[in-house]
Amino acid sequence: MDIVKNLFSRAKETCSHAHAPYSHFRVGAAILADDNKIYTGCNVENASYPCGTCAEAGAIASMIANGATQIREILVIADSQELITPCGACRQRIAEFSTPETLVHLANFQGIKKTLSISELLPYSFNPEELKK
Repeated sequence: MDIVKNLFSRAKETCSHAHAPYSHFRVGAAILADDNKIYTGCNVENASYPCGTCAEAGAIASMIANGATQIREILVIADSQELITPCGACRQRIAEFSTPETLVHLANFQGIKKTLSISELLPYSFNPEELKK
């Protein structure tokens, strides 16, 4: 199966498990990691809004917890007609575990709407090299 189709399928399935009782806006994410496995996450809202977790953060946490260290590709999906992009914090998270060329696929339930590299999505990102200066 084509990797992007597999990421789409896994992200869409995971999106259905989102815990979004406040916004009713479910988001799913699927990562192809450097170990060639797919890790998924969904948004998990909390009554104390800042304590919620984005789908991308959940997928990255799953990837790291399972021993992988780098995102090869990531797909983010929501049931929306608008183009859904990761929030600023998730863009930074994705950048930290990616190369500048890592692909970020943005999708709704009908299909992929746009694909960008993480450097296009977050130009001039702060990276671990900055801490060494």
